[in-house]
Amino acid sequence: MIQDQRNQLLKVIQPSFKISRGSPIPFGSTLTREGINFALFSKNATKVTLVIFAAEAKTPLLEIPLDPRFNKTGDVWHVHITGLDAGIEYGYRLDRQPNDTPFIHRYDPKLILIDPYTRALSGGNQWGEQPLPVTSHNKQNHRHSLIVRNQYDWEDDQPLNIHLADSIIYELHVRGFTRHPSAKVKHPGTFRGLIEKIPYLQELGITAVELLPINEFDETHNDKINPATGKRLAQYWGYDSIAFFAPKASYANLNQEGTQINEFKDLVKAFHRAGIEVILDIVFNHTAEGDDKGTTFSFRGLDNSIYYLIDKETGRYYNFSGCGNTLNCNHPVVRDLILDCLRYWVVEMHVDGFRFDLASILGRGQDGTVLANPPLLEHIAADPVLANTKIIAEAWDAAGLYQVGSFPAWKRWAEWNGKFRDDLRRYIRGQKGMVGTLATRLAGSSDLYQQSDRAPYHSINFITSHDGFTLYDLVSYKHKYNIENGENNRDGSNENISWNCGKEGQTQNSRIVTLRKRQIKNMTLLLLMAQGVPMILGGDELGRTQKGNNNAYCQDNDISWFDWQLLQENNDLFHFFKSAIRFRKEHPALRRRTFSWQIKMVTMTFPGMELY
Repeated sequence: MIQDQRNQLLKVIQPSFKISRGSPIPFGSTLTREGINFALFSKNATKVTLVIFAAEAKTPLLEIPLDPRFNKTGDVWHVHITGLDAGIEYGYRLDRQPNDTPFIHRYDPKLILIDPYTRALSGGNQWGEQPLPVTSHNKQNHRHSLIVRNQYDWEDDQPLNIHLADSIIYELHVRGFTRHPSAKVKHPGTFRGLIEKIPYLQELGITAVELLPINEFDETHNDKINPATGKRLAQYWGYDSIAFFAPKASYANLNQEGTQINEFKDLVKAFHRAGIEVILDIVFNHTAEGDDKGTTFSFRGLDNSIYYLIDKETGRYYNFSGCGNTLNCNHPVVRDLILDCLRYWVVEMHVDGFRFDLASILGRGQDGTVLANPPLLEHIAADPVLANTKIIAEAWDAAGLYQVGSFPAWKRWAEWNGKFRDDLRRYIRGQKGMVGTLATRLAGSSDLYQQSDRAPYHSINFITSHDGFTLYDLVSYKHKYNIENGENNRDGSNENISWNCGKEGQTQNSRIVTLRKRQIKNMTLLLLMAQGVPMILGGDELGRTQKGNNNAYCQDNDISWFDWQLLQENNDLFHFFKSAIRFRKEHPALRRRTFSWQIKMVTMTFPGMELY
């Protein structure tokens, strides 16, 4: 055993090995000409140890305690190691002695923590890999930060900078889009599989894909059981981040450490060549660590009272996210982390925009109160690197804060327009008194955006999204059917403003089937003819169903996967979507950049466009 460790040490460490003081900036691990610099923020720890692993090793190769007199500047711990190179894995042990408030400062030196600035994680190369057995009460994480050399030829790639007013956004899940056997791709469920489907997206005519979270999360981090199958459910959507900077390893095709970075870059470059932008759905409102009973991956063990909103007396986590914790977004250190992360994805990964999940949380202060001028939101809006980047807010949170039309730093931010979604659903369902409201929504929701000197394109219009019914289910189900989520049908919204067209669920009745398709076309037409930016849920153009499940976050199966056989079965829907998108592109009057109007007659000529 000792000889094996010695051999590993000789493979990792070069003869020039030397430990020196290092630099406190930049945060994270940085390859230098001689070695690697490590820098980690922790205000409240009294002991920090850098832990080095050989590639894919389960036990540490080397542990280096940092001297607070020598390896610390302010609240940043740092060290430079000459003779180390890319390919190693690392993490940190932290402790605080004495610790009179362990419910506030949740340090545990038994845990090896992920660097919050890491660009990649080891392990997780295979989707659904079960974690190793729990070894402590804090549920030890067994993935490590991974150092990867930044070597990539972007060729002539650059941002497309399609104006938001001219955008047509298509929301999809990287795995679900090509995982079904009917996808007939060489690399199902991966970034490369998605690249294979670019011709389809080009034919449809969309201008941007909005990808559900593609940074690292643990899909096995769900202990619920599907009562219908007895199988453990997944954390499929990915709205529980482990590492904000790191692309998900299991979305890479090659099962080699670090390939996820270059394969994601390949995806972005391929989409840009096809004239399609890439927008990331990103989650800064909470992390995968949950409440005090959750797994400690990083932040809780690094500086719990800094990174999270907590009760300073009891240590209880404020839960504005509905996921057990809330990130302390307007603390200066956390704010800098978020800004550094956004810049990284734009500068190093060439992404074109972000959709911020539960973005209203980003406007809460360090005590959880709602701020009038939140520093983080203003910094994102005014950041010069992000000046041409699309920034889209989901302008509400899980604690009841709803800011559609009033989101702070409004001159820069676009918003998911939840009122557009609800009002169009009410109109199509036949609710009385909705004609005037419908006209306002179709004209760009001036009641929400004109008074704040915004434009119609600040409204991201949608009728369906990943969260809720698909468009087909919206006209097929009056009630939700989430029993397979393992929560006795308690999860998901109870009111979907839906209508089943006379029969609940699937039916062979040709009259009902025809009516449902008409309703789908009606809603699609209204969406694509409205002022603002249309967002389409992937699969709606094919009549994709989730069998009435309106909260399929845990369903890594046919409920969520894109069934490509529907392209033939519902080819009329696909052609309708494609024609409506083309029509929108051909008529600038449908993509206005101001609320001033000059009325012109527009003739709609393609088949099937008429309202029913």
